[in-house]
Amino acid sequence: MPTAAASGPAAMLLAMSDPVADLLAYIDRSPTPYHAVAESVSRLAAAGFREAPEAELWELAPGDRRYVVRSEGSLFAFQMGAVSPADGGFHIVGAHTDSPNLRLKPLADVTAHGYRQLAVEPYGAALLHTWLDRDLSLAGRVTLREAETLRTVLVDFGRPLLRVPNLAIHLQRELRSEGLKLNPQTHLVPVAGLEEGPELRDLVASELRAQGLGDVARENVLAFDLMTYDVQPAAVSGIRGEFVHAARLDNLVSCHAAVTALTAATPSPAPPFTRAVVLYDHEEVGSRSARGADGTLLAYGLERLVTGFQGGEPQGLARALARSVLVSVDMAHAVHPNYADKHEPGHHPVIGRGPVIKRNANQSYATEAQTAGLFTALCGRLGLAPQHFVSHSDLGCGSTIGPISAARVGVPTVDVGSPMLSMHSCREMAGAADVGPMIDVLRLFLAGD
Repeated sequence: MPTAAASGPAAMLLAMSDPVADLLAYIDRSPTPYHAVAESVSRLAAAGFREAPEAELWELAPGDRRYVVRSEGSLFAFQMGAVSPADGGFHIVGAHTDSPNLRLKPLADVTAHGYRQLAVEPYGAALLHTWLDRDLSLAGRVTLREAETLRTVLVDFGRPLLRVPNLAIHLQRELRSEGLKLNPQTHLVPVAGLEEGPELRDLVASELRAQGLGDVARENVLAFDLMTYDVQPAAVSGIRGEFVHAARLDNLVSCHAAVTALTAATPSPAPPFTRAVVLYDHEEVGSRSARGADGTLLAYGLERLVTGFQGGEPQGLARALARSVLVSVDMAHAVHPNYADKHEPGHHPVIGRGPVIKRNANQSYATEAQTAGLFTALCGRLGLAPQHFVSHSDLGCGSTIGPISAARVGVPTVDVGSPMLSMHSCREMAGAADVGPMIDVLRLFLAGD
């Protein structure tokens, strides 16, 4: 089962003294994008940030530290600068809260051949075979009817509940010659119990009651966004503890780094620029949603910071954006020792050797010389030399929130990340020695020291 994690002031102290342990705690408390945002909010609140609800008027003064949450899955947090954003601009760090997984369908109950199962749909480009024979649980959000109102709450079963069992080799002898071929419709349906077990809505209602949310009845469970996750806790591994093994490293490593850097940046005196962090949901499926990078969260948020700062200024947003820069932080592909031919010669990021700058001539990454130079200079001030990644020219290149955010708000952007292996696996692999340096570079960027 997931281990308990530090939160609030304890998390801040842990992040400063042992960033790797704090990262593991953050991941274990964040089985879904909604939980990642809730954990981030807890840390921001402990550092003095207050909520700025989207439906309310924002009246802002120098040094104000606020945050806004959109649909539980995305977060925009900021500290106002000492001067108007029109004169000081923005320093923004962006990342994403979602990860590939298996998500429950609306009518998920399935019974077959004496078993009770739950119908799922792959979310994002998951490595499907890595979800087989795992101890899986469920977490997400549930919308309840309470008297004449609706309420949405988070839920985390926090224990082994499901399993997608492999088919024995005896029944698929062709596996050795033809390899594993999975049909996501028929081969990935998790087993939840025997046929006599409770239906999903009964299970959800029971779990919410157990979590102290009152006398929740089955008929009051109106809808849900539930997803599976591996209950094995995040861990440090390797001969000398070189590696971090965990689910959702892509991209909770970056979310953790961004939030930690923002809360660690000295609040007073405020720098002239306004510092901000935006964590989006739905990056893994293209970002085209109300709370994705192609939505309005960042664009509207930045506009409100300009107009809400002591009355705003003429043409303030355009002036602010012209003085701004965005660091888009997602994970980067480390060179795989068994598949080095898949990597571009001369561009072989290695786990444990620090941050990676990512470039693509076709703008799958938004990096350009100006922004790469800025990030390189920041690394240099900390005694770091950034690594570099480009895709092999005969392979497609993945993308990030960077190009989408850059296009939406018109801000120069650099795409960076920490090197990792097993990207999009149910359980991924990164470097313990890379956790602290990324936090330090982002803190320097946000602090403006």
